[in-house]
Amino acid sequence: MSAPTSPADLYRHSLRLLLEKNIPAWVALWAGDGLMEFPFAPDGLPRRLEGKEAIAAYMRHYPDHIDLHGFPDLRIHRTTDPETIVAEMRGVGRVVETDAPFDMSYIAVVTVRDGHITSYRDYWNPLAVLGTGIDFAGSGR
Repeated sequence: MSAPTSPADLYRHSLRLLLEKNIPAWVALWAGDGLMEFPFAPDGLPRRLEGKEAIAAYMRHYPDHIDLHGFPDLRIHRTTDPETIVAEMRGVGRVVETDAPFDMSYIAVVTVRDGHITSYRDYWNPLAVLGTGIDFAGSGR
């Protein structure tokens, strides 16, 4: 099955792949020169990942650290740029190492061109997961 190409549909598809823990398929949604940014990343963590290979390396072990169960409260907003959406959501699940609950609110600004994600700015609060046992250095998160 080919991936959807509208930004909103592609984003929903990407969330399903994360829930399935299918990181290779999630990475395949990216353009080769895609850019992933974390404007609120704490010191010592990447704020910018350039290219599909860097994004793949960053996400490779994500399911080993966070077991996502769902993305409730998903709201996708269109922008004046038909290739760009703003998504508001929560990611819920558990921290694998400690079995602690995981519940994080996100805002993402995502641009899709030619059926691939070209830009993803991920606004999340790193302070919200302090004390949960997530190994930021090991997972990139």
